[in-house]
Amino acid sequence: MSTQFPDDFKCPISLEIMSDPVILSSGHTFDRVSIQRWLDSGHRTCPITKLPLPEHPCLIPNHALRSLISNYTLVSPSKSQPCSQPQTLVSALTSPSSPIGTKLDSLTHLAGLTKRDSSLRRKLTESGAVPAVLKFVDSEDPVLQEKALSLLLNLSLDDDNKVGLVAEGAVNRVVKILRIGSPDCRAIAATIITSLAVVEVNKATIGAYTDAIPALVRLLIAGKGREKKEAATALYAICSFTDNRRRAIDCGAVPILINLLDLGLERAIEVLGLLVKCKEGREEMMKVNGCIKVLVKVLKNGSSRGVQYGLFTLNCLCNYSEIFCFEARKQGVLGICMGLVEEENEKIKRYLSNLVQTLSGNHAIG
Repeated sequence: MSTQFPDDFKCPISLEIMSDPVILSSGHTFDRVSIQRWLDSGHRTCPITKLPLPEHPCLIPNHALRSLISNYTLVSPSKSQPCSQPQTLVSALTSPSSPIGTKLDSLTHLAGLTKRDSSLRRKLTESGAVPAVLKFVDSEDPVLQEKALSLLLNLSLDDDNKVGLVAEGAVNRVVKILRIGSPDCRAIAATIITSLAVVEVNKATIGAYTDAIPALVRLLIAGKGREKKEAATALYAICSFTDNRRRAIDCGAVPILINLLDLGLERAIEVLGLLVKCKEGREEMMKVNGCIKVLVKVLKNGSSRGVQYGLFTLNCLCNYSEIFCFEARKQGVLGICMGLVEEENEKIKRYLSNLVQTLSGNHAIG
């Protein structure tokens, strides 16, 4: 199974496909189980660089990579036909005289090949095939469009390609799909945004596109399950850039995310955990009736990651507002915190301590 995936999806320790990728301070990504086992054995160096790590290393969830892995099989092309040589496929794709059926076959086969072959992904971008792929992203034929998006997603997996794809105009096409594409195409388009945003400079570039963030926010409202999740993941990826947080807030993302969180989309709390860092974000959360109740629900029923972001978000709000402090105490947050004291997650421990101090000491900065 793992041989069907790009090498970047495999944990450097176990060599298996990662189910919960996390980033060490060294910048390298590992599967959480594998790196935790390494740390629990007493190691305090990065397994790859051998550089020293802090006494209590922080494991940062790699949401972008996790989303790409979980969605990879969903964009798998058909394998029903024999595959030609890559150069033949590229020529058929870029030739003006090739019939549409031939171009579709080329897109399908290239999408299959680039899933597994990082060197082919680089060769394909260097061959000048990207404009042809983007042209089919613009196609009114939904089948052509979906295959082109699948290939574009594969090409975006390589960091060396990400900036070049944005420069070639990929964002414009992808944002258009977010607005008017089929449900499957919109989900793939949101995943492409997540992939491109792995490179820091692209976060600012994507956010600066007039309709990029509004399109993702609209997808949170109008999309189906997978589309909503991918839109939230993309927002999380680009909102680590401060200016994009304000753009998302201006688009009305806060009440939408709180509502989705209440409905069970836990990814929403991760985005809220970024937006709460802005004064504007905190002010918007204060306007939403029942906001504290929804966050308390996350503390009670959420996953470890959900609880982590829930604690952080609550602490930011309670530090900001005496009203939120009072409401949180009224909702029994201190009691819930006491029930979490046995948690071993370092971030949960830290955020838990901060929240208890805030609620006990009434440190609102208003």
